[in-house]
Amino acid sequence: MPESCVELIGSWASPFVLRAQIVLSMKNVGKKKFGPKSELLLKSKLVHKKVLVLIHANKPIPESLVILEYIDEVWASSGPSILSFDPYDRAMNRFWAAYIDEKMTSIIPCLAISPVKDGAEVALEQVKTGIILLEETFRERNKGNALFGGDKIGFIDIASGCLVSLIKVTQM
Repeated sequence: MPESCVELIGSWASPFVLRAQIVLSMKNVGKKKFGPKSELLLKSKLVHKKVLVLIHANKPIPESLVILEYIDEVWASSGPSILSFDPYDRAMNRFWAAYIDEKMTSIIPCLAISPVKDGAEVALEQVKTGIILLEETFRERNKGNALFGGDKIGFIDIASGCLVSLIKVTQM
């Protein structure tokens, strides 16, 4: 499929957009266009109405983790795969990436709130617990390498990489 039909709708500062950018770059998909939330997004009739959307060949694909898998499949012959070929490893990658999205990325923004307000202390404890769990998982899965994906960047590495920018923002 032609690269010229690839458009990301989202903010350049979004950690979720960054995920898609990383995988598009890994797959050498060079022609990307960024667009703001627009009429095109509204016409796409997406269920959650969230921004990030990848539009490829005039078809919208929502949700960052779904987008990553889509890019990996469409451009399978370009660049390294971000998902393991082993079905069990692939399932575990999806599980941990979903854990990161469902648990960690929803908790971390609470840290920007004053610790005495709105349960930010509880959120901090949840983040610490989540990070400890991710560290344990990392030690189990990385096979002695520097990345979740072993010796190359993979699905969990990209999904968890967004946490760094979210944590950094909450420390300001």
